[in-house]
Amino acid sequence: MHPLLKDHILPLRRYALALTGNTDQSDDLVQETLARAIEGAGSWDPRRDLRKWLFGIMHNTHASALRRRALEGEVADQIGSLASEAVPPSQLTQVHFSETIASLMRLPDDQREVMVLIAVENFSYKDAAELLHIPVGTVMSRLARARESLRGSSAAAPGDVPAGNRPSLRLVR
Repeated sequence: MHPLLKDHILPLRRYALALTGNTDQSDDLVQETLARAIEGAGSWDPRRDLRKWLFGIMHNTHASALRRRALEGEVADQIGSLASEAVPPSQLTQVHFSETIASLMRLPDDQREVMVLIAVENFSYKDAAELLHIPVGTVMSRLARARESLRGSSAAAPGDVPAGNRPSLRLVR
């Protein structure tokens, strides 16, 4: 493993898990992303942000995979089965975490991608827009819709977690 890539594997795994919703598929996506990065290392300009380049490869790899799956009609079945396979843990915080992840996975792909890039991976709106090949305004509107959906899903089960123990949303610039 190239030492430059080593620091980016964990963020790539998180992003891959958010994109695929399946640990096996996310591991495959990370592996394919790293293989493509190594193959295309000659096209990477060292003046460019390596992390952004790697996330771009992952995004494009995932988009290609989705197009393939859409043709086969499997995407909807996999997402639906992932949500139904969630096993409720015994501890309250784990339950809340699982519900949050399940709510995140129920978001439309375009909203989930933006939410993970901005809220989890700490990309700027501009970087996320460049990565997804969409305008910054579209990133902002997708993020707003995603947040509203997540708020709505957490409001659907009030009283599960005391208000003081609920995680607060991070302020994003």
